[in-house]
Amino acid sequence: PWNDRSGDRLRQWLQISYDDFYADRRIAVVPMGFCFPGTGANGDLPPRPECAPRWHRPLLTAMPEVRLALLVGTYAQRNYLDVPRDWTLTDVVRNGPAHDADGRVLFPLPHPSPRNLAWFKHNPWFDAHIVPALRAALAEAFA
Repeated sequence: PWNDRSGDRLRQWLQISYDDFYADRRIAVVPMGFCFPGTGANGDLPPRPECAPRWHRPLLTAMPEVRLALLVGTYAQRNYLDVPRDWTLTDVVRNGPAHDADGRVLFPLPHPSPRNLAWFKHNPWFDAHIVPALRAALAEAFA
């Protein structure tokens, strides 16, 4: 996962090299679904609904030292955050991080896909404010 241009952008936000991203034992990639759901007219189909409820809790329980979770995209954000129904991805990302019951920082991010270049262009506050906050949260989690 993340071995593409989306991953390049994500690693740029985090200021982590490709090698460190995949070798660092402090980093785990946990998808919302554990199988590829297929492709639809506008990209990948949504994650299968049974995957996150079945696998996320056991995985997170096995990783109690996780202090920061990046919620990439609306599926992850709506699964982990109490998001008002009328909020857009922009609203959620602008609202910033939250904490879960286990004390983890839940950091909502847009998907770094090249398909979202227009979103990044229309939301310059993301690079100016959110990316530095993300880097600070990562530094704290790794401290």
